Amino acid sequence: MTQSAASQAIQHLEEALGVQLIDRSTRPLSLTAAGANYHCGLREILAEYHRLEERVITAGRGLTGPLHVAAIYSVGLSYMPEAIEEFGRLYPDVDVRIGYGQNEAVIRNVLNGDAEIGLISFPKTNKQLVVVPWQKEPVRLVCASGHPLARRNEAELSDLDGIEMIGFDRSLELRRMIDATLKRSGIRVDFRNEFDNADSIVRAIQANDGAGFLPEAAVRRETATGALRVVACRALRMVRPLGIVFRRSGRPSAAGYEFGSLLLGRPLEPDRDKPGGRGRHKSQSQGPPIVPGTSVVA
Repeated sequence: MTQSAASQAIQHLEEALGVQLIDRSTRPLSLTAAGANYHCGLREILAEYHRLEERVITAGRGLTGPLHVAAIYSVGLSYMPEAIEEFGRLYPDVDVRIGYGQNEAVIRNVLNGDAEIGLISFPKTNKQLVVVPWQKEPVRLVCASGHPLARRNEAELSDLDGIEMIGFDRSLELRRMIDATLKRSGIRVDFRNEFDNADSIVRAIQANDGAGFLPEAAVRRETATGALRVVACRALRMVRPLGIVFRRSGRPSAAGYEFGSLLLGRPLEPDRDKPGGRGRHKSQSQGPPIVPGTSVVA
């Protein structure tokens, strides 16, 4: 549209409504209170229309096609096999493809459109990213079966002071959280080897009869087989927050919405915890319903 055509259209709109929508006395132009209210309402109406349109289209054809999900290594390896298996049972025509990386890489893949949703730790909402809190994962003291701590049912803080451990790279937020917790407890640990992912730490602990701090889900298989031991330490309580993220400028497809809802055990509603939030995301497909509180992984 030309500038004059746009100006005429706005003037006709103001005449029809009987209110002034734009304050023309300021530069740059700004919305009046009535204009801001009208603009906000129209955005909600258009968004609801697009959601209705997608629900109708989805109901007619079912969920199909690829779904790209990005996940940090430990979350992808620990949670995704079971989640993909269950999702495949519910939606057999959707091809879920998981990409792995560190937090920054996952966020980058979501923002540039290479992944619809991302699964990260220590999530933070910003102008580009919507975060849906997923779970708070316990971080445990873990050791190999041949480590001296393996003979104990519970460790005291004094048992940890000065011992050698295998840990996360100090550039990672999880490592910074572990260091801060140890410092508050007055404990000094000698991290002799450092890695940027949980799987490498698990292997290093097994190979060297070592010990370290790891997210609980990352060692479920090894603790079940007896290859690793989880040693209780009541004085140290650490959790790693996990979140589901997607672009603020867009929203997940019907398949992405249903996958996120499966992980959560409830509808994927980014606004549910905000004051006055309306839960913009409603169920977008006619597939099997998600029963509240029945997360496939949590």
